[in-house]
Amino acid sequence: MSERVLTFPVENFRKLPNPYQQKDTEKKGDEAYPQMYFAICDVKEIPEDIPMATNPRNQSMNNGVAKKIKASLLNTSEPNFYLLNRGMVISADSVHYDNNSGKLSITFSDEEVHGDVDGGHTYKAILEKRNELEIGQQFVKLEILTGVEDIFQALAAARNTSTQVQDKSIAELEHRFDLIKDMIKNEPFSNNVYFRENDKGDIDVADIISMLTLFNLEKYPDINSFPVIAYSGRKKCIDYYIEAHKNNEDNPVGNPYYRMRNIMIDVFKLYDILESNIGAYYKQKNASGRYGSVKGVSVPKGDAKFKSKYYKTEMDYLSPTGFLYPILGAFRALIKDDGIEYSWKCDPFKIMEKIGPDLVETTVERSRTLGNNAQAVGKDVGNWKTLYMTIALEMLNDN
Repeated sequence: MSERVLTFPVENFRKLPNPYQQKDTEKKGDEAYPQMYFAICDVKEIPEDIPMATNPRNQSMNNGVAKKIKASLLNTSEPNFYLLNRGMVISADSVHYDNNSGKLSITFSDEEVHGDVDGGHTYKAILEKRNELEIGQQFVKLEILTGVEDIFQALAAARNTSTQVQDKSIAELEHRFDLIKDMIKNEPFSNNVYFRENDKGDIDVADIISMLTLFNLEKYPDINSFPVIAYSGRKKCIDYYIEAHKNNEDNPVGNPYYRMRNIMIDVFKLYDILESNIGAYYKQKNASGRYGSVKGVSVPKGDAKFKSKYYKTEMDYLSPTGFLYPILGAFRALIKDDGIEYSWKCDPFKIMEKIGPDLVETTVERSRTLGNNAQAVGKDVGNWKTLYMTIALEMLNDN
């Protein structure tokens, strides 16, 4: 997609300062921090071509939610649409407001991360019904975010939970997560996993399913296909899992997630080793380098320590999943499937110990060539392929 700039009048505009930037004593510019802007706009002024590929939901305009939005929009006797409706969340490359003309310009440069993130039903309802507003006005709230490319997947997931919540809740009621529950029951993190919204815990079952999808040989059997969706689309991973369960209720071994039960715990342990040692791996290949200075990597404040996702191992760094998932997913090269169960062709922990530093170096360098963008490297098929080949070759050498 070529750069697209949309310019339109708004009634009000305000930038909400980034609190971390305000505390930054080094006075870094806006581009170093995510920025948040709010605008109130007449619905008749909203552009018709805001990119929509970034919205993970399919907008059915015949369901109850859409009908309520349309009714609220057309109810000009109570012109409170901008208060009653959540509005739209938009990710953008940059934002400019002209005080003299009252016009707002939003720049979109990458359709994968710039566009409508939440509020798709609202947007489509406005485009469909705004010409019926013959008398009176209605306004809509716009929340525009810039500098969120590195966290876009997490942002989209956080702002679009309804469909995913519904799918998970139904799956839980139908006992489709019993396989996972049974496999992790003896692990220390088992009580931290939540299977329905508002359950206690800090590990979403959707994260577990995404990670297991990295090893789904039915969907991704070899070097010609890569489970990038495990990083970029948790909703799709849930769909895969539910579909596999439904289609094989009378024949569990036909379910690839069932067949991976013997390697499942190893997957969590491999992830923990990678997550907690990635800084040390980086250091092995870059003796004078600082992993904490790599774009996308977080460093704790003071003497605090991060803790790994599953086994709560103390860590000096918090790494983006755009680094972690492609590396972990490359271990799919070590899996064999005899039609009954998955097993390792060789010891994955030995491979991780031996070439973990190489895998990390490859990933970080690839991120740099993509503009220091951890989100981009997480979706870069070339990187996934290189990592897969690296492990496959090491397995051959090891044997």
